[in-house]
Amino acid sequence: MPLRRSTVRGREFGDAIRRLLRAANLTNRAAADLLGWQEAKVSELINGKEGTTQVELAQLLGLLRTPPAEFDHLMALHHDAHIRDWLQPTKSGMTDRARTLREHEKIASDITGWSMNVVHGLLQAPAYIPYVVNASTKLSADERPTVINNRIARQKAVLDGHRTVAIFMHEQALRLPVGDGRVMAEQLHHLLRLSVRPYLTIRVIPTAFGPHAGLAGDFDLLEFKKIPPIVYVESEGANVFLEDQPSVGLYDTVVKSLRRTALDESQTRKLITDIIGEEFQHDQVAEE
Repeated sequence: MPLRRSTVRGREFGDAIRRLLRAANLTNRAAADLLGWQEAKVSELINGKEGTTQVELAQLLGLLRTPPAEFDHLMALHHDAHIRDWLQPTKSGMTDRARTLREHEKIASDITGWSMNVVHGLLQAPAYIPYVVNASTKLSADERPTVINNRIARQKAVLDGHRTVAIFMHEQALRLPVGDGRVMAEQLHHLLRLSVRPYLTIRVIPTAFGPHAGLAGDFDLLEFKKIPPIVYVESEGANVFLEDQPSVGLYDTVVKSLRRTALDESQTRKLITDIIGEEFQHDQVAEE
């Protein structure tokens, strides 16, 4: 029996093959018949079991009329599908750098995010997003519209009520000026509107608390019903997916500390409301 290894790479590979089969209007059996394979061979390939050669995979991808860039991506994924932890360099040539995160968010049952300096990406208002994206030095002008559209699409997919989402942010993220006063006011009101959704929890670490467990940087912890949790960390040079459970456990410990430290939901809404009031008063003084 071929060995199955459920990894981030393996799941992305399997999902991609399923999409290609659907696009070709082929079942596993039909594809196997056309290649002279047993149906089980296609199923085992999709489910991450070892035993299919690179040549055989190339035959399947050719049958499914796979675009060249996707062909190369899937050949590389298949070769490394058994490897846990995935570092995706910013300049790796991947055309859709949000793909892996998006596909795992879709199957997650619980998502916990931490953002220290700006509003978490899942909670950013449409007018706020371009200012954050355009400030990045790792994106070309051509890439930025795609990143903006992907972020909005991710928000709609994740905040659909089919999973619980808990977002922790530092007070600095609410006070950092992004765009003009109208952009910030809309962003803060957007958070208040989101905060009443029953599946979403928004909590803030107040500046007055001082040093806290999240100082090492932003991350997302994704938990699933049938597979072990993973952690996503985004940096200037790479996107990183951690699957090693001792490493994931370290981030879980950070989350537990943030839960103890953060304002509760009611206190968080009050803080946001207070910041809106402060900005309003500041604008009035400026006009005078």
